[in-house]
Parts: sequence; structure tokens; C-alpha cells
Amino acid sequence: MEILTMYGRGAYQGIAEGEALVCRESIQGWAGVSDTTGEIIEKGHAEEGKNINGKILVLPCSKGSNGWSCHFHSAMISGFKPAGWIFSKMDSRAGVATVVIGSPAVTDIVSADPCDVIETGDWIKINGFEGIVEVYKREK
Repeated sequence: MEILTMYGRGAYQGIAEGEALVCRESIQGWAGVSDTTGEIIEKGHAEEGKNINGKILVLPCSKGSNGWSCHFHSAMISGFKPAGWIFSKMDSRAGVATVVIGSPAVTDIVSADPCDVIETGDWIKINGFEGIVEVYKREK
């Protein structure tokens, strides 16, 4: 199994691991994630119908209004939250969501854009203390 180690900046402390859910286009806040099921419901989104629960969400950034984090928070209250986050670039909406959810996050990967290197289904370990991402490439 190929293992790729990437280095960035720890944006929220903690260690998490899980299956990657890569969204090359971010998820919109309003009508993007179901508050009651944790499913991506944004119409036409490439990952529409997939669930965020227990996944390492790999996103370029947030998308939409300042209420972006509220929908992830509501989903968390219903029992659905990502295990961790990897952002190409951290913006204020993503930062708030990370803190509100309390899942580890890494951003500003120096070697490559994580949305280009990581694939949905890869197993990911993130270290939000040190900004390290280990990618265990899935077998094809």
C-alpha cells in the first residue's frame, strides 16, 4: 500500500483518522449539508448523496454565507460530523466550522493541493497538532 505524507499547518488540534471524502468543489452552506442526516444535498454537487459522518472532509475552502458552519453544527447535533478536515486554504467560515465541530484540521499543505492528491476512499490520518497528513492510497 502506498503511503504519502504531506505537511501543512495544524489549524485545529487533535488526531483523527478515517476515509477521505474529497470535494473538489466546496459544499455550500445553505442547502449543502442536511441538518438531520449529514448527507450532502447540494443539487448537482459531485458528491451529492454522500454522508460526511466519520469522514475526513477534504475541501478547497468553504462556500457561501457566514452561516456555513451552522449547517455542519446542526448536522453534528443530529449525530453526523466529520472526523477531521483538510482544507487547501482556510478561510473564516471554515475556521469557525472547525472550532464549532471540534474535529482536527490541517491546511496550507506545502507539497501539493490535497484536493488533487487525495481521492475519495483513501484512508487518512491527520495530526492537527503538527500539521501532518498521512494518506494511505486505496487499492485500485
